Amino acid sequence: MTTIAYKDGVIAYDGRVTRGGTIVYDDFDKMRERDGAAFFGAGATGEINELIGAYFGEEIVGECEASVLVLHSGSLTLIGYTDGKLWKAPVLLDRPYAIGSGTDHAYTAFDMGATAYQAIEMAAKRDTGTGGKIRTLTVTKPAE
Repeated sequence: MTTIAYKDGVIAYDGRVTRGGTIVYDDFDKMRERDGAAFFGAGATGEINELIGAYFGEEIVGECEASVLVLHSGSLTLIGYTDGKLWKAPVLLDRPYAIGSGTDHAYTAFDMGATAYQAIEMAAKRDTGTGGKIRTLTVTKPAE
């Protein structure tokens, strides 16, 4: 899967792509951009793409178990799909947050004082779906 972490204005995410128990890539850039928004998805690539489309009003066909963090206009939102409906939940920018298969490890790292980048490093030590190149993006808050 992957691990995506946010803390103190920084989103960090790994580059590992797996298929079953096989590592396919360790340098994949999981950030996707569309219409001024940046998307960071955890789950199957096709389902992540469906969630991105649903964010813009497109229909999802079938089930979708992915989760996606959306950075748009300085706000961070988690989106997912349950019971045939797209849901959105704001992510509070004043506290750490993580999604993906290494979430538990990332939160433990946060509890120990880790940055978002360090939380991904720690998740990669224990979660087989997390690893490879770690990238970061700084969240710029909109002017008030």
